[in-house]
Amino acid sequence: MGMAYRKLNLSDAAELQGLLESNPGYTRRVSGRDPQSDDSQAILTALPLGINVDAKHAWGLWEDERLVAFVDVIRGYPDPQVAYIGLLVTAGDQSRRGLGKTVYEYVLGEIRRWHGISVVRLGIVASNAEVAEPFWQSFGFARTGESKPYIDGTVTSTVTVWECSIPIPNPV
Repeated sequence: MGMAYRKLNLSDAAELQGLLESNPGYTRRVSGRDPQSDDSQAILTALPLGINVDAKHAWGLWEDERLVAFVDVIRGYPDPQVAYIGLLVTAGDQSRRGLGKTVYEYVLGEIRRWHGISVVRLGIVASNAEVAEPFWQSFGFARTGESKPYIDGTVTSTVTVWECSIPIPNPV
């Protein structure tokens, strides 16, 4: 038993849905509503315009048979040297266990194996900033100065782009 990582796909939508519903505060902050039954499918399939499905990578941290943390990353977006984190979320009843840090450190290890990626980027919705900004700052992320309007459900806000440089490993 114990903890294990594995890639997620659409067949894991029910487990991801359970994770989202265990932490409704995130969805309430960014959408102004409780998680909806199709949120997990949308997260597992969402891609920026013009980005190939092969660029999307989703990982879960499982404890025994339960999904306790999730992260998805788009490789090469919006530029070839960038890995873009779309979402990192942990089970609501598992807060303060360090699962967010654990899953980020795992995925950073995966990203470091991708040839040519030197920057990790993400967007923080202003309505979630109080929770998200201290977390991402602790890993060396900083604002890029870019922001854009954000509208989802009843939430009208802004999303601010943050990034962190990672050293490119020497080719072996």
